[in-house]
Amino acid sequence: MRVVIQRVNFSQVKVNEEIVGKIGKGLNLLVAISTTDTEAEIDWIVRKCLDLRLFPDPDSNNNFWEKSVKDIDGELLIVSQFTLYGDCRKGRRPSFDNSASPEVAKQLYQLFVEKLKLSGLKVATGIFGAMMQVEIDNDGPVTFLLEKEANNK
Repeated sequence: MRVVIQRVNFSQVKVNEEIVGKIGKGLNLLVAISTTDTEAEIDWIVRKCLDLRLFPDPDSNNNFWEKSVKDIDGELLIVSQFTLYGDCRKGRRPSFDNSASPEVAKQLYQLFVEKLKLSGLKVATGIFGAMMQVEIDNDGPVTFLLEKEANNK
C-alpha cells in the first residue's frame, strides 16, 4: 500500500466539475492498493496517518513536528490513485502490474476509509475509479510517501 500524505490548509476533489469532497486544515491522502495488500497493511497505514506528528505546536517555538492530525482535530481527504503503483522503468508506457484489480482495490480502499472514520475526525473522499480533479493547498509544503508492503515489517 502506498499513500502520499500531504499537510494541507485546504483540499477538495471534484468529479464532473462538482465538489464531492472538501476539507480544511488536515491531511490530503492519495491512496494506492497493491496486489499483495491485506487488512494488516491498511491497519499500519491508518495508524501512521493518524499518529504521525506533522503539525507544529503553536505554543512552542522549539518543535515543528509536534502534533498529529488527531491532536489538532484536523480533517482528512482521501483520494484513490492507483497510478502510485505505475512502474515507468521500462518503455514509454507505465505498467500497473503491481496495482490491485479494481474490485480488490475498491474493497480495501473502502476499508481504509471506514477505519479512518473511526478516529472521529471529519473524513471526505473522492469517488473510487472516477476521473477527479484534486485541488491541494499544501502547507509547508509537507509531503511524505508512506509505504507498507505485505512482505516488509
